[in-house]
Amino acid sequence: MTVKEIFETMDYGPAPESSKEALAWLASKGDFGHFIGGAWTAPGTLFAVMNPATDTLLAQVTQGTQADVDAAVKAARKAQPAWAKDGHARAKVLYALARILQKQSRLFAVLETLDNGKPIRESRDIDVPQAVRHFYYHAGMAQIMADELPDRQALGVCGQVIPWNFPLLMLAWKIAPALAMGNTVVLKPAEWTPLTALLFADICNQAGVPPGVVNIVTGDGEVGEMIVTADVDKVAFTGSTGVGRRIRELTAGTGKALSLELGGKGPYIVFEDADIDSAVEGVVDAIWFNQGQVCCAGSRLLVQEGIADVFYTKLKARMSGLRIGDPLDKCIDIGAIVHPRQQARIRDMLAAHPEGETFQTTAPDGCYFPPTLITGLAPASPLMQQEIFGPVLVATTFRTPVEAVEIANSTRYGLAASVWSENINLALDVAPKLVAGIVWVNGTNMMDAAAGFGGVRESGFGREGGWEGLTGYTKPVAAPAKTRSIAAHTGDGGAGGLDRTAKLYIGGKQARPDSGYSRAVYGPKGALLGHTSLASRKDLRNAVEACNAAKGWAKSSGHLRAQILYYMAENLSARATEFATRLKSLTGSDGTAEVEASISRLFSAAAWADKYDGQVHDVPIRGVALAMKEPVGTIGILCPDDAPLLGLISAMAPAIAMGNRVILAASQPFPLIATDLYQVLDTSDLPGGVVNILTGDHGDLADPMARHMDIDAVWSFADPALAKGIEVAAAGNLKRTWCGALDWSRDNTKAILPHATEVKNIWIPYGA
Repeated sequence: MTVKEIFETMDYGPAPESSKEALAWLASKGDFGHFIGGAWTAPGTLFAVMNPATDTLLAQVTQGTQADVDAAVKAARKAQPAWAKDGHARAKVLYALARILQKQSRLFAVLETLDNGKPIRESRDIDVPQAVRHFYYHAGMAQIMADELPDRQALGVCGQVIPWNFPLLMLAWKIAPALAMGNTVVLKPAEWTPLTALLFADICNQAGVPPGVVNIVTGDGEVGEMIVTADVDKVAFTGSTGVGRRIRELTAGTGKALSLELGGKGPYIVFEDADIDSAVEGVVDAIWFNQGQVCCAGSRLLVQEGIADVFYTKLKARMSGLRIGDPLDKCIDIGAIVHPRQQARIRDMLAAHPEGETFQTTAPDGCYFPPTLITGLAPASPLMQQEIFGPVLVATTFRTPVEAVEIANSTRYGLAASVWSENINLALDVAPKLVAGIVWVNGTNMMDAAAGFGGVRESGFGREGGWEGLTGYTKPVAAPAKTRSIAAHTGDGGAGGLDRTAKLYIGGKQARPDSGYSRAVYGPKGALLGHTSLASRKDLRNAVEACNAAKGWAKSSGHLRAQILYYMAENLSARATEFATRLKSLTGSDGTAEVEASISRLFSAAAWADKYDGQVHDVPIRGVALAMKEPVGTIGILCPDDAPLLGLISAMAPAIAMGNRVILAASQPFPLIATDLYQVLDTSDLPGGVVNILTGDHGDLADPMARHMDIDAVWSFADPALAKGIEVAAAGNLKRTWCGALDWSRDNTKAILPHATEVKNIWIPYGA
């Protein structure tokens, strides 16, 4: 037999990992209660936790109740003030957690594989080391918080709900930053995979975590909902888009901070100049890692037409060599599906959509699903649009880079994407155009605690990891301002001189309202000052279309945007006396200071337009992760009633400085100051559609603004009673919302900029 024949015919022998220690630990614990206030509760009503690979019982775990959740929140609330006081003390505890995780890494890895069904190589080499990394990294964040974030403080108690696909890693992603910033947590692991969370609870006492700082409550989705509706200050959720939408609705109007890391349908784009063999290996990692049960999986393969046949041939050959079987075998590539219900979901979804050409390998009996490739699909196919969450890769082809970007972005998701090309110019041209929170160039599934992870669109909002991830676990030290709703002045309807009805401002032009209605505006002594148009949902639609036509604003340089903001300040300054007089006629107060402050805010936004930079994250690869700050898109803003000019400009200027387009609903009682602003905008070289101004009732505009699928964020500084309705309506496409108040006498420009940007991390590896 020749050497060639040996290599072609030899097979891998079994390399089983022992489960003895993990099973012994489970046996020693018996039936599990919850971990509350640093101690284990007595077991209650139990449910079974099964090994999906063998369908054998691993443990019995307690189903949480409302009383359990209340007790956990109470313990966390009691522990939080003392925990938040000393960053160095927190750093020592987080470091201790990292060290114990390292020392117990094999136990955690084996237990994770038993519980979840993923291959031991993945648990051992990826999940546990990444969890350790997060605790090390955030130990450092706790140490330097006082110096680097002096104006930020802990939120309080964080309710956290994590999924079943990465049970330990998701726990680390949630708990480490929360604890680092001085919060305490109540965490619910997934019903199917709670065991490594319970092992983590066990090591909390070893690491010196004070009682009540970490609380683990187990159970089904009802327990998760109890945590969401409990007296917590923040809800952090990773899971399906449907559940995320429900959480957005449940938290609406409560003032709770919220971060959602949801589903995805990541494009994996292979250009004809790519290293095909490397790209094939990348596909294996992108879709068959963790059995495809990954929200950022590269589950949509987009191959340039000229290499499609060659690529598919090589990919099928590579698929045929994938080993599927016992997850505890270190030679296995693909393990078990997490649960029979998930296996049935994958199978049923493929059966319901028998499209394209299917290539499938084989799988053992039991809770397994074979690696599957479906080619020849149209971009609009349900299999190309809906998250399958299994080892199924769907594919289509493209001809040009422009077409690749269009297909990649033609989905409701926006979590992750991969670009494969040996032409760095092409790769870096395409990457910023992809609607995704993270883009990998010639790689996939690269993640680190130093680089934020999270999505846009219906993949959620908020980030996990890095400096940007910490923002969601802190709040300003300064006491929050309060929104003031002001009633409009009334009069007898008498007109002085010629009547004037101010129009709306849409697409750079004045426009009559679609409703045909207007409202009289009176001064504080009852004098009629004029009429303003009453905007309707059709006017809002027209404003959105104008914003869409002005998308080029996002591509303009920060320098250009700064110049235009300076021009606006210059033109407002030239008419300062006129605007001050108008403010006095509307409000009865001298408007000079408000006009001067408005000019100052325009200067501040112009100053930041080309200085609010991204970062180059130090990640443990031979390469860099570029954190790019991109505009959110179209932002609807309900302007405050008080400070009718200053509030409008203070919100508008930072938004457009970052490249956004805005639709402003002017101060409800004092709208004429906003309509006077039209001429300032017209004479400042501002492209039409970047700023659109509507007048009318905030209540009539808030709901359609929040529901509109082409509006990417809504900020409301108007009546607080509108907040709940806005946040419920925004759940439709999971747009970002910001409902609150600001002290308009202060320059809040820098504080507004994070709300006006999305962070996209682009990972770029170096050469060999």
